[in-house]
Amino acid sequence: MKFITFKSPFTAMLVSFTIVQTANAQIPVSETSKLSQEVSVLRKQGASGLQVFLKSHANELNTYSSGPVLPSAALRVALDELCQQRDCYASHLYWYTNIEQAKAAARSSGKPILSLRLLGRLDQDLSCANSRFFRVALYPNAEISKLLQDRFILHWESVRPAPKVTIDFGDGRKLERTITGNSIHYILDASGRPIDAIPGLYSPKAFLRQLQQGEIAVKSYTKLAPGDREAFLQKYHSDRLNSIQAQWVADLSRLGIQSPPKLVKPPSNSTQPPTAETASSLAVSKMMVESPMLSAFRSDAQQNQKTLAEITDQEAWKKIAQLYANDVKLDQNSISLIRAKKSQSANSPKDNLPIIVKNFEATMALDTVRNEYMLHSQIHQWFMQGNQTRTIEALNQQVYAQLFLTPNSDPWLGLFPTDSYNAIDNDGIR
Repeated sequence: MKFITFKSPFTAMLVSFTIVQTANAQIPVSETSKLSQEVSVLRKQGASGLQVFLKSHANELNTYSSGPVLPSAALRVALDELCQQRDCYASHLYWYTNIEQAKAAARSSGKPILSLRLLGRLDQDLSCANSRFFRVALYPNAEISKLLQDRFILHWESVRPAPKVTIDFGDGRKLERTITGNSIHYILDASGRPIDAIPGLYSPKAFLRQLQQGEIAVKSYTKLAPGDREAFLQKYHSDRLNSIQAQWVADLSRLGIQSPPKLVKPPSNSTQPPTAETASSLAVSKMMVESPMLSAFRSDAQQNQKTLAEITDQEAWKKIAQLYANDVKLDQNSISLIRAKKSQSANSPKDNLPIIVKNFEATMALDTVRNEYMLHSQIHQWFMQGNQTRTIEALNQQVYAQLFLTPNSDPWLGLFPTDSYNAIDNDGIR
């Protein structure tokens, strides 16, 4: 466990930055309780065990689906443990955390694997921002949830702990957030071979399209003789890249934009790791949450520097995103979950939920087009070139280093610049 704690002379607030290893943390559930015993038995039965649990507790769970009343805290905790996903009462999705078990389930069922890589844990509240947005905007969505239950084997794995920031206001109030980190869904065949990937947050309809295309690709790939599969993948990703490029031109034409905005690219020929602020800028919805926190860590000199991840024409991106406004509409299940998790503090009006939903949908639309045009296009190129795409381990390492700008070589995720001085003993490392 490492801490960086400082007291700002301007705000008189105590801020502590924490990187906590939580891989072995478990939600405390009484071993003698009936719910705990159920979970222990049914978890071993896979997705069918989850269905048994949902049926046996249908009356209490239906109070959430039919209105604003949440299931009891004990039931929510038990369900999260059974599913290995936070807020499972809203999504009803069973996740494997062991890839070999997921492969076995895929071979038995004939379904492809959807494997999520994230910072932190999917079954804990403070996982990285994008994984939290998945739990709100995608997994509870009725159409997405049904597709995932019926046609995919679900698996997640933590890449590394999620960095956390706590601001102590000194009067009993504390504000907790995560900073930096991104998430990606990989579509795998039953052997664990990557077929495609969905980087970052997509709108519900766009995510559905990606899943459907990926499922078809896996089935086509599996039917081929082993000697023909690599050629198929290269052509598949070439076709997908051509489709993205054609859509890009069409979008610009619809808006009358003569020259496209510059795309974010990783720093080249640099011996310094990318900053957390640069990495955060790759995901708009995540950046909206994290930028106030990250700004608190910047020096005056850093604030005056232009980040390499700036886009030349941000307004052009917003106009492109608006073309897909209908794709980002949250369904009622997601809106209910947002309402349930929303703070009821004095400065949080009860009637501002529509504004929160509208703003979130707008940033999600922007994330979708940027992720598809900037990140997914690069992944397609890697597959076309056969560039570290044969195993999920190699592909994921490349994604986090070159696309998400959070390489394993930097244990501080860009939050601890080596060329700055802060006049704190041991540079504030605790």
